[in-house]
Amino acid sequence: MINYHELKLLSRIRSPKDLRGLSEAELYKLAAEMRRYIVSVVAETGGHLSSNLGVVELTIALHLCFDFETDRLVFDVGHQSYVHKLLTGRAEQFNTLRRKDGISGFPKTSESVYDAFNVGHSSTSVSAALGMLRGFKLRGETDKHVVAVIGDGALTGGLAYEALDDAGEQELPLIVVLNDNKMSISGNVGGMSGHLSKLRTSRGYKGFKRSFSNSLKRIPRVGNDLSNRIEKLKNRIKYFVLPNVMFEELGFTYVGPIDGHDIGSLVKIFEHAKNMKDKPIVIHVMTQKGRGYVHAERDSEKFHGIGSFDEATGDCKSNNSNSKVFAHELCSLAKKDERIVAITAAMTAGTGLSNFEKRFPDRFFDVGIAEQHGVTMAAGMAAAGMVPVFVVYSTFLQRGYDQLLHDVCLQDLHVVFGIDRAGLVGADGETHQGVYDIAYITTLPNGITLFSPSSVEELRAMLARAIDMSGPCAIRYNRGLLPERPLNKSVPIDDWEVISSVKPVTVVATGRLLNRAMGACKGLPVGIVNARVLCPLDESRLEILSGAKYIITVEDGSVDTGFGVQLARLSAASEGNIKVISLGVPNIPIAAASISEQDFLCGLDAESIRNTVLKYLKKLEQ
Repeated sequence: MINYHELKLLSRIRSPKDLRGLSEAELYKLAAEMRRYIVSVVAETGGHLSSNLGVVELTIALHLCFDFETDRLVFDVGHQSYVHKLLTGRAEQFNTLRRKDGISGFPKTSESVYDAFNVGHSSTSVSAALGMLRGFKLRGETDKHVVAVIGDGALTGGLAYEALDDAGEQELPLIVVLNDNKMSISGNVGGMSGHLSKLRTSRGYKGFKRSFSNSLKRIPRVGNDLSNRIEKLKNRIKYFVLPNVMFEELGFTYVGPIDGHDIGSLVKIFEHAKNMKDKPIVIHVMTQKGRGYVHAERDSEKFHGIGSFDEATGDCKSNNSNSKVFAHELCSLAKKDERIVAITAAMTAGTGLSNFEKRFPDRFFDVGIAEQHGVTMAAGMAAAGMVPVFVVYSTFLQRGYDQLLHDVCLQDLHVVFGIDRAGLVGADGETHQGVYDIAYITTLPNGITLFSPSSVEELRAMLARAIDMSGPCAIRYNRGLLPERPLNKSVPIDDWEVISSVKPVTVVATGRLLNRAMGACKGLPVGIVNARVLCPLDESRLEILSGAKYIITVEDGSVDTGFGVQLARLSAASEGNIKVISLGVPNIPIAAASISEQDFLCGLDAESIRNTVLKYLKKLEQ
């Protein structure tokens, strides 16, 4: 990893004010230093690489023109904020990126006065920025500028359009920087991507408009009389050359496209935008994702969000994952069943579906960053007789809860959800923890089946079973790779498996934590049950636990609203004498750290589980 103190220019930047003492040549040298430093650090810590390499000059220009101690800079998603962090006093600590007690991988208001808003999910920046601008106006603080930086990928999310539509109706000087790199996480899809392609090639329109207007003005005596007609004619020309000028239709002034790596041009445009007081503006900036690191330039999707890797070769240090296991099994099943289709929300590579896309292109659908649409589209496909499998990260499925309820479960449609990155996710921190899916899925009607595999063999078997079932099904699996354990075929995959016969103290564990619980209880006189299905819960589950006095549930879901609480509720409703003790994730934000460190914080490490078991074994003796 590069030593920060060896970076001649970056080590001099203590705040954005220090940028103003640099020449243009030095600014570009600083950009090169920051790219080298970011690549060096992310190779060790993992993180979002391509997006940050693409916004170096853009971020420098923003900080040259605005004072974000008093003005506000709102990043969409926030995965492109590393350069911003380096320029705002956090460069020396940047080697702690995404580590326990270190620098967050996303903007965080508790970390710096320059971080205006906590983010982590897509398409929220314009809404937040508009809210800030309205708030400042109501407080009489009309001298503050608010800038939202949103990627073209985030414009596949409906929330962004709701905000743009609202903002365009207001006489407020909102500045929206559209960072157009032709990518979200996977390549962009949909109508907006096509629209931006037209805008990228629209410079000819501007030149034509300019020369045409000048020609009219040279006509003697009638130039003034034609001024109003020129404005109307200009719009007709615009609509002829650009069929869909969406941003201006919404009420924005549109400027661009602009080279996002030309600091001088960016500064001029931003200074102009600062003087617009009564209308919102969209500044369309073209950037190259992965710029400056050859491996990221060649494969920006791979380096969008990546674990630690070899800086020289770009090779990842770990390639195995549950995502790949799930996707490989889905391909095998799809080969035999033509009804199976796969859906993702801009996460083709992250969910392991790249091979499915290649093998079954007609049955693969990337809806963009539009989880709500993805869920309802899956429901429509199920209603048409297909078997849709929507593969999505747990943290992003939260965005489709309403559609899960209304469009899938109330109609009892056979949609299968592959819930990737369920449970604690490690370095991505608070905004990406997948610990809430158990809680909200158990609220859904019509008995949605929620599987929780504890091994790769169970993951494969559960997907096959979910395909064959009727009604909605979901399989939640953790980040990383589950252990291999021979499948107990004597027990149906949608039933609980008794690992060690039920005793007065019995541990009921789920998913990846079963292996942990088995190790923690080694040598102790306790029962162990593999809760392979978390809902629906009925009295048949309690029958399995007959004879237990204390049940200790172990889950990587919310301890206040998750599986253990549901089991306790069921026991109470059945007037049982079982006391349920829940171990899980406390109802507090779990910050970035390794998953093992997060387990320790939540009391889900082996020693904590064993101590809890010993506590209740002692109670039996009293």
